[in-house]
Amino acid sequence: MQDHSAFTGDTNLADFDKTNSKFDQEIALAGDSTAVWKSLETLSSSLEGHKLFTVMTVDMEEGLARRVYSSHPVQYPVTGTKPIHRDAWFDIVHGERRSFVANTINDIARVFPDFKLIQSLGCESVVNLPVVLRNELVATINLLHVAEHYSPMQVAKIETGLSLPAKLCCALALLMDVRRNG
Repeated sequence: MQDHSAFTGDTNLADFDKTNSKFDQEIALAGDSTAVWKSLETLSSSLEGHKLFTVMTVDMEEGLARRVYSSHPVQYPVTGTKPIHRDAWFDIVHGERRSFVANTINDIARVFPDFKLIQSLGCESVVNLPVVLRNELVATINLLHVAEHYSPMQVAKIETGLSLPAKLCCALALLMDVRRNG
């Protein structure tokens, strides 16, 4: 049974269940990985919102992170890759498998060299939610918003509300991509 203890205050349990039901329907009808990720973005938006939503898969053997979905494909195209750097962000997300949270552009600038582009989109806070399957980091779900947007309670809601759906989406998107590519 899923722990709903993070859902108090503005987000009531009935709304959360309605949102999950909509997500369930969208996933059941998704015809490709883009539709899968769009469903997760919609679910994410209903929890705590975001101005920018991206999904990066992780290939530790190649040492690359690959963007597979973006709510802003012009600024953050899905063709993009970037090398994995072993830094403080890596230690938190990969090593400790905890969400990375930064609530100011200065904190973002310490770990993301594209902080000026992030800021130009009106974003100055971020949550990077790690997705772990088979004891391996396979992706991060990345939500960005205005400065100071992600309080500890909001991060708990994101982690509670997105952890399992993110794992489902990663597994389903991978299956769809394998089938599409033969």
